[in-house]
Amino acid sequence: MKIIPIISVLSAVSVILCGCSASRKAETPSQIQQAAEFTSEQQSMPVLSIETKNKSDNVLDFVTEPFALHVSEAIASWTPGFEIPPAPYYEDCSVTLRDKDGNTILEPADAQVKVRGNWTTVYQKKPLKIKFAEKQGMLSLNDGAEQKNWLLLAEYKDASMLRNKAALYASRSLLGQHDLFAADGDFVQVEINGEYFGVYLLTDMQQVSSSRVDITEPEPDYKGTDIGYFLEFDGYFYQEDELNSFPLDLADNAPLTPYDGKGGSGQTVQCLSSSPADCIEDVGITIKSDINSKEQHDFIENYVNSVYRIMYEAAYNDKAYVFDANYSKISESKDITPRQAVENVVDVQSLVDMYIISELTCDADIYWSSFYMDADFGADGNKKLTFEAPWDFDSAMGNKDRCIDGTGFYASNKVPDVNGGTEGGGMYDTANPWLVVLAYEDWYQDMIKDTWTKAYDDGIFSNTIRLVQTDSQKYKDDFTKNYDKWNNIIDNEEFGHELSAPAAKCRTEEEAAQFLADWLTKRVDFLNSQWHK
Repeated sequence: MKIIPIISVLSAVSVILCGCSASRKAETPSQIQQAAEFTSEQQSMPVLSIETKNKSDNVLDFVTEPFALHVSEAIASWTPGFEIPPAPYYEDCSVTLRDKDGNTILEPADAQVKVRGNWTTVYQKKPLKIKFAEKQGMLSLNDGAEQKNWLLLAEYKDASMLRNKAALYASRSLLGQHDLFAADGDFVQVEINGEYFGVYLLTDMQQVSSSRVDITEPEPDYKGTDIGYFLEFDGYFYQEDELNSFPLDLADNAPLTPYDGKGGSGQTVQCLSSSPADCIEDVGITIKSDINSKEQHDFIENYVNSVYRIMYEAAYNDKAYVFDANYSKISESKDITPRQAVENVVDVQSLVDMYIISELTCDADIYWSSFYMDADFGADGNKKLTFEAPWDFDSAMGNKDRCIDGTGFYASNKVPDVNGGTEGGGMYDTANPWLVVLAYEDWYQDMIKDTWTKAYDDGIFSNTIRLVQTDSQKYKDDFTKNYDKWNNIIDNEEFGHELSAPAAKCRTEEEAAQFLADWLTKRVDFLNSQWHK
């Protein structure tokens, strides 16, 4: 998520001053006995055990101390005397996975583990990345796909711990019908060097792979442009080197009409800064896949910006633009319709799917980060901008004050800067241009309604709500144990100011899960009233 200054920095500084690993260092010498009891007792979740190769006294600092460097630098810029903690670093480990009955399902496997994420790295319980030496399957996730990279999401800010799992379940159910990727995930209890670290969501990493984002991967030294490009619409793009990022021009920052169900209510929105005086923070593109040349970078930069211009010209000026044979220039064509011009360069069904998930979840970060797309120019690629791999929902579904009553159009509407704790409380209003630009096209709205109707009738959304209710009860003891360790529902000073009023009132996982299920029910009912045919 986006860095939140002023209020959050107070919490971040208190974490540094008090020591991120205070809870670990305060444990008694009976820790070994407690660990033995933990590993031997009957579990309702699988147990993932991480053992460091290094056995020094402070080795667990690698999971308790690091902050993402750009987050540390931002905090330091407004906090006198702030000492920058270490950036995330890999520690050599061995990883074992046991099922709920204690049977080993992954023998000890060599891996490297480190803290991962952006602002979530300032929290005491931090998300982790596992990088195995050799590919491993994990809990039959993603149809048993074997991968080197897996993630452990801490779910620290979400008292229900179920928002990411629920959103990914709905995404996988919807996008999977159209051969698009959405991460799989399930809960595990994590122990590190015998110490209990709580409940985490074990899930796929967002990456290019034949079983994840399946696009053409270049050979290490290949510099041609006929490859696949995996991209993130990302407010952190400026942190990347020039080869792996680029700015967007968004049809020269042309104004968009936000979709609010009322024709825009006379409003327009620009998604980039239009003058030095305004405070809109620009969002660009981070290239998440491997590229090896400036030629590749310049090709995909021009392609993405040109595709957006084609979309804008079709929707706002009723004109059809087409690429030349080399995908280097676009020009107006009278031979096809504006809709055909869009469909030539965009997998529109993928955009519809991503829009439905975005509208369902009302994520506060929708304009800022974790919005993925790709384009494959390999021999078997479709050479269209394709939207998939939805991600990062811990600020969604009522956890922040967005669509708090479950009604209204959000994802293609004006949205407040995520720094604002409540709707309208941000420093500026903006939007996700990819979700707004086609919003008033009748044919696009028809696709949304057709897709929603089938998904609703197939039970995707009712099953998502049921998952929240079932998991909350199924893992009640596990969640209780997690919060006995971290106490971050009650002691939530690190993020409490971000929460909506009803989310902040929750004092148990069960209460938080019930709020989530109630919110989702209202949200599904509203969208069904608008879209079901």
